[in-house]
Amino acid sequence: MINKEYILKLIDQGENQQVEFKTSFSDAVIETLVAFSNAQGGTTLVGVTDNGSISGIQTGKETITKWINEIKNKTAPFVIPDIETYKINDKVVVLFEVSEYPVKPVAFKGRYYKRIENSNHLLTVAEVSNMHLKTINSSWDYYPDNNHTIENISIEKVKRFIEKYENRNNTSVEFNAIEFLNKLEVLRDNKLTFGAYLLFAKEHCINSDIQVGRFKSDITIIDTLSLSTDLFTELDEIIAFIKKHLMIEIIITGDAQHEERFDYPIEAIREIVINMIVHRDYRESNGSIIKIFDDRIEFYNPGTLFGDLTLEKLLSFNYNSQVRNKLVAKAFKEIGAIEKYGSGIKRIISICIQHGIVPPKINVLQNGFEFTLFKKKLNEGVNEGVNEGVNEGVNEGVNLLYSLIKSNSDKRTPFFAEQLKTSTKNIERWIKILKDLNKIEFIGSPKTGGYFIKD
Repeated sequence: MINKEYILKLIDQGENQQVEFKTSFSDAVIETLVAFSNAQGGTTLVGVTDNGSISGIQTGKETITKWINEIKNKTAPFVIPDIETYKINDKVVVLFEVSEYPVKPVAFKGRYYKRIENSNHLLTVAEVSNMHLKTINSSWDYYPDNNHTIENISIEKVKRFIEKYENRNNTSVEFNAIEFLNKLEVLRDNKLTFGAYLLFAKEHCINSDIQVGRFKSDITIIDTLSLSTDLFTELDEIIAFIKKHLMIEIIITGDAQHEERFDYPIEAIREIVINMIVHRDYRESNGSIIKIFDDRIEFYNPGTLFGDLTLEKLLSFNYNSQVRNKLVAKAFKEIGAIEKYGSGIKRIISICIQHGIVPPKINVLQNGFEFTLFKKKLNEGVNEGVNEGVNEGVNEGVNLLYSLIKSNSDKRTPFFAEQLKTSTKNIERWIKILKDLNKIEFIGSPKTGGYFIKD
């Protein structure tokens, strides 16, 4: 129930993701209401200063009605907030409250805003588009591609896809290629979608441009691969090119036949490339880039993290999967290239640890996403400590554990070993490093206590 005590409590908490203070009613109030509507909803208190002092506001008999009409006229689709007037210490405070709008985004004077922490942010064209597609549970790749027709896709490539689909699902497809694509909604009433063009382009596909290079230094390239074709072909050719430039290690097993393996885990590389293909923002003009160096492989992809996903959530594995290109992701899942949505990063880290190399460096850029695999051995990387920073790939074993403790307080060694898919011996070694650095502490009894981040 909203009463005087509730208002005072809101003021005491200060401005945040869902609370804003204004000294008077103005366009700034309407902008904030729109930003709240495009996020999780929120409350604006008019008659309160930024520092939480109650300044009060003058209202008349028709004031509230006038404000409601002004808000309706300046928003599209129009927003109608709940408005209540309260008298606190002989001063009038007006509360404006809105819920998250069901069909987003909402505009104020033709511009779109979203609430992030305690401020309003103007949305870009791409963010507006993504917000709308997410609201209607769709994505860009499901929309018709008016620049291409069925003549621009390869029926042979579709047939190969159907064979993989049949093998994966242990079934037999009784439809012809075009009928099957309609059934999967890859085509819409025999019309090509953006996703269909990306998946089965007959020849050159400008949207899928990707450059792969083998570098001896930052400026010296000794081999390159340039691709602009369908996504399935790109996956195969990228993996083949990378494998060509990897070293083979001889593992002494004691058996007559020694084990041979690549210095990087191919399974992790394949997972990274699939993630690049599925999550790339194909509306960006720049393409994907992969650089192979002597000691690392760098993967750059246009399109930053999608939806409300953050790097912190990604590294803690505490997030729900959000897919930018639902049609492309579905096609890869139908043939078994993707096992489970949202598990890619965790699998990559686990594979690297099992292979004996340090986990990857992950970096979110302004208009893209960067992933770096290091050749450095795990036992070399962990000894360098956490102080060089969370995003230093050589320290990711320790840093990943630190992030996990931060998001999962009071847990013990077996829990962390299970989450990171590594041995308890590794966890114990990383815990010792963090304790020596005075980063964590164990609180409680040996049986019921757990590790916590130290302030």
